Amino acid sequence: QVQLVESGGGLVQPGGSLRLSCAASGFTISGSSMSWFRQAPGKEREWVASITSGGGITTYTTSVKGRFTISRDNAKNTLYLQMNSLIPADTAVYYCKRGGSWGQGTQVTVSS
Repeated sequence: QVQLVESGGGLVQPGGSLRLSCAASGFTISGSSMSWFRQAPGKEREWVASITSGGGITTYTTSVKGRFTISRDNAKNTLYLQMNSLIPADTAVYYCKRGGSWGQGTQVTVSS
């Protein structure tokens, strides 16, 4: 069955970087469009970035454009989110998504 397992979250100072990973099983990520979402405390879950199947066209929400990069490693069947120039507003639980399947999430906290 489809399984998504996120990792790589943690506590980072403003201006720092983190790379999130989403290890996929039960399907091939190269053949699927996949996304990252996040949910901050007291807020609704919001879309962050997506990558299409095949050609891998990427799109981003405005607030992360130029700072975050979504990518995938087909050999490792893993989706990534490289996050640079982090700000406190990026604090949230980050989830990867494929179709109707979600991972369990990984906490990212940006604080000095």
